[in-house]
Amino acid sequence: MSNEEGNDGITHEQYVIIGSVIASTFFVGFGGGVIFPILPNLGSVLGISPFFVGLILSANRFARLVANAPAGSIVDRVGTRTPFIAGLFIQAVGTSGYIVAYFSPVPEPWFLLTRILWGLGSALVFATAYTIAADVSKSGSRGTSMGLIRGGTIFGFPTGLVVGGVVSDVADGVIWNLPGDIVAFVVATMFALLAALLAYLFVPETHVEGEANSSVKPWEIDRSPTTLTVGLVNFTILFGYIGALFSTLVLFLNKRNLAVLGFGAQGSSGMFMAITVLGAAVFMLAGGYLSDHRKSRVPILLFFIGVASVGFLVLAIADSVPTLMLACVLIGSGQGGTSGPLVALLADLTPADQMGRASGTNNVLGDIGGGLGPLVSLPLIEAVGFTPIYAACALLPLTAGVILLVGIRYETGRLFPETDYIDVSTDSARDSPAD
Repeated sequence: MSNEEGNDGITHEQYVIIGSVIASTFFVGFGGGVIFPILPNLGSVLGISPFFVGLILSANRFARLVANAPAGSIVDRVGTRTPFIAGLFIQAVGTSGYIVAYFSPVPEPWFLLTRILWGLGSALVFATAYTIAADVSKSGSRGTSMGLIRGGTIFGFPTGLVVGGVVSDVADGVIWNLPGDIVAFVVATMFALLAALLAYLFVPETHVEGEANSSVKPWEIDRSPTTLTVGLVNFTILFGYIGALFSTLVLFLNKRNLAVLGFGAQGSSGMFMAITVLGAAVFMLAGGYLSDHRKSRVPILLFFIGVASVGFLVLAIADSVPTLMLACVLIGSGQGGTSGPLVALLADLTPADQMGRASGTNNVLGDIGGGLGPLVSLPLIEAVGFTPIYAACALLPLTAGVILLVGIRYETGRLFPETDYIDVSTDSARDSPAD
């Protein structure tokens, strides 16, 4: 394979690596999305309380909360290839657990267990995927690379939303008289296994050369101001995005009697969430690309933070399919446009041998936000309704913007640090005798 560099400084071999990671994370992402349009309604059928439904939806994030930091340290210690493949396989096994849970006389612990297992696998996948992107890219192309890989990690999610919503609606009793929900779970499991196979065949080691770095301990985390700033922004954005939107949308459609293409609430919610995540994935790439071609990544981040805030305001007043679709596009675009440049900024300011731990810590804080969201939003919406909760969520992105500016000003001495300036100052810090 040729190692000739393109105009952006990335070799053809590196493009193949990025493409392989995107494909693997895309296929395994089905398992993350398939449960969302099914479980909220399935909860009433199986007798699962709204609180426990929220706990199940959040369980993977709470599992990642425990596993993210060790996963990042493992990446810095042993490399990216083995943890990446192992994480994908664990997610495939976790996805298959939905089938067991569905037929179990006591479904709650089985659903909870399979979501925990899925979360443990995804901790390894997320830590390795972002570290691979940092390893194979330079500052001038890092936003684009992060956007591509981060987009790949979630592009399977809307596919899972569609599979979970549409297949559960139309495949009921069609194949061997199986329930449509089971068909959706089986399809997601098959693609998750394909993801693990693709990674085994095509993803090489990018992070550790030769022997493992035994100086890195599995419990080490990154507590640098940059990582904490980026992680807190991630926390705030995902609290609203996953917690207040995804975990309540099917209930919102039922309440407002909104539907698309003749589907019920589950199928329609899958469509709307897919639109949201597709918008996020597109603007992860667009936001990353734009941040690569601006002097500073921060203005791009602030713009998309504002877009997400406007999206929640539109969601609060949505009473029709077009209005709801606009809200989903705005929220998804804002979250996605923030995500690519945000992880690129983290990579800009983090020494290469610490990127695994920085990714793990960032994921910890993001999962706290995504995990707390359903636990808070579902009971509150049941108590006070959708409109006030969605309106309050419009403040979350604005809070994230303030956190970003304060943290970056503290770390770099500038509100809008130029990427070239960051590269020079970071390199100087790495070469300092104090290190």
